[in-house]
Amino acid sequence: MSEKLTLYSYWRSSAAYRVRAALNLKGLEYTITPVHLVREGGEQHGDAYSAINPQELVPSLEHGQRVLRQSMAIIEYVDETWPDRPLLPATARDRARVRAMAQLVGCEIHPLNNLRVLQFFERTWNVPQAERELWVRHWIEQGFAALEILLKESPSTGTYCEGESAGLADCCLVPQIYNARRFGVSMDPYPTIQRIEEACMALPAFEAARPDNQPDAPDRD
Repeated sequence: MSEKLTLYSYWRSSAAYRVRAALNLKGLEYTITPVHLVREGGEQHGDAYSAINPQELVPSLEHGQRVLRQSMAIIEYVDETWPDRPLLPATARDRARVRAMAQLVGCEIHPLNNLRVLQFFERTWNVPQAERELWVRHWIEQGFAALEILLKESPSTGTYCEGESAGLADCCLVPQIYNARRFGVSMDPYPTIQRIEEACMALPAFEAARPDNQPDAPDRD
């Protein structure tokens, strides 16, 4: 790899967690530049980072002089640029299935529970914490209920979301499970999801991507 990879990340961001897992699965070397999403109103809103990502969101990935934004786009860019250890399957039908599962998490569950949504509820409408957390659990549980059926009933599901290799869908699923547990969602109704998570977390790529193992995690401050 001739050009350096720099990932702008926050230890607890599930979108950044997805990209860390994907980079690790690909066996790519990268440097993490932490962007603290809470301290002093959020470093993502400062001039330095907003010049990198005008959306003021993490992650962003610098590859040489290029800046990639949006976790799904970053993962697919990485997969196409370094085709070894593919994160998407070979056939169009299977790729569509994997993208659908990834988007179920990344487009349907996660955006409703993102930090900026919860901050808006708190700061604009004074929604109490208990009600904000109920909102989070509702959308995670609704999404996981559908995903559990999709995984359980498909012959394409293997050790991982798609067959016997961890890929894009797993990179999206595992961080969302982390968020679910943070907000007190019971995982008991989702045995297939739990089984896939267990298989993923046995891989060094996912263990290294885990929030608590990041350089900016609180116990490392």
